[in-house]
Amino acid sequence: MGRVARCVLVLLLAASPVFARRHQITWGKWLPVKWFVGPTDDKVQPMNVRALYVDGEVKNFTLGQAYDLTDRLFVVRRAYRLNDQLPEDANKVPHWKWQRGGWLLVDRGSGRVSELKLPDFDPFYSVASWYRDYVAYCGISDDGEKVFAVVTQLGRKKPLIRQDLGPAANSNTPDSECPAPAWQRNPPRVTFQPRSGKPLNFTIPGHGAVTPGN
Repeated sequence: MGRVARCVLVLLLAASPVFARRHQITWGKWLPVKWFVGPTDDKVQPMNVRALYVDGEVKNFTLGQAYDLTDRLFVVRRAYRLNDQLPEDANKVPHWKWQRGGWLLVDRGSGRVSELKLPDFDPFYSVASWYRDYVAYCGISDDGEKVFAVVTQLGRKKPLIRQDLGPAANSNTPDSECPAPAWQRNPPRVTFQPRSGKPLNFTIPGHGAVTPGN
């Protein structure tokens, strides 16, 4: 085999998916932390977090279990530390407090970790329920006054469902607006249980079309 032919073969093998670099996704140990809630952050909720590593580098902290969308993609809830220090505080050392965040999308193939923009998702009140590439939850309006039944599909800019469920309670208790919606398959069907009122059902046939149910 000539020199030029060998160089071409090496380049083809390097570009082949078989020889492409595979990213290593690993998890750290679970760590118990304190999550302060309430009007004055006077109540403590226990929370367990763990680090998400890509190729040995910490990319984010997470909480709860990951959900596999495909054999390549998964989602997981984000946790982070927020600096609660005021400008006038005498002690200039950062005052870190753990917070719950939104959801992360992780690509095992590329190693990319990106934050999902879920419409009306509230880190304090919303409880997400995943099925395939759909996610359902009770969202909160920007002014905090209304609750919405929301179903969105990854890759779409607008939610498939955004149904007004009435005024928000604005409780100091996390996850209190409504429990996680329940899914059924064939065809995909989701049930919301509002804090007050009857269950609300939606059927989602192929291509993301939405049909209200009873």
